[in-house]
Amino acid sequence: MTRVPVLEDLPPLAGKRVLLRADFNVPVQDGRITDDLRIRAALPTIQWLQEQGATVVACTHFGRPKGEPNPKYSVAPIRERLAELAPGVELLENLRFNAGEEGNDPAFAKSLVEGFDAYVNDAFGASHRAHASIVGPPQHLPSAAGRLLAREVEVLGDMREHPNRPFVAVLGGSKVSDKLKVIDALLGVADGLLIGACASRS
Repeated sequence: MTRVPVLEDLPPLAGKRVLLRADFNVPVQDGRITDDLRIRAALPTIQWLQEQGATVVACTHFGRPKGEPNPKYSVAPIRERLAELAPGVELLENLRFNAGEEGNDPAFAKSLVEGFDAYVNDAFGASHRAHASIVGPPQHLPSAAGRLLAREVEVLGDMREHPNRPFVAVLGGSKVSDKLKVIDALLGVADGLLIGACASRS
């Protein structure tokens, strides 16, 4: 399996600005986060970057605002919780407030990376999508996988190349169409495949 670049592969980061693509698409009810697991999952990456002397600016999608600003999908509660868990980290407004995000607009991607010196993708749950914040920044900046993404890639690679038998894969989510390539890849490896549906915020 091809090795993904990791944090240690980045050039020296002291005094540099790093754009971190995170997956902070957390459940929010009445303006309050009900589960901050996805925010806490990014902390090892954030802490490492800060220890290297980098200024970290995070970005994320949140819900489905359909390419335009919508107060319902503001990242304000996420920004507040992130400030408590990782002081000094800025969070940009919802990427999906711009239609260029889901449309993979090169101009939007270029605007995202302006003023940054490096890019880190730690958004495992969004990395299967050809969206501007995922595929665009590596074309312009030194880039690497964050701790969460690198670990997931390692685990999935081991499962695919050296699975314990019997190997049964369980897939869930609201849109099977998003997972067709994954399903196709697993059919040649897994002994069984269970597919279910669940509510999704992605």
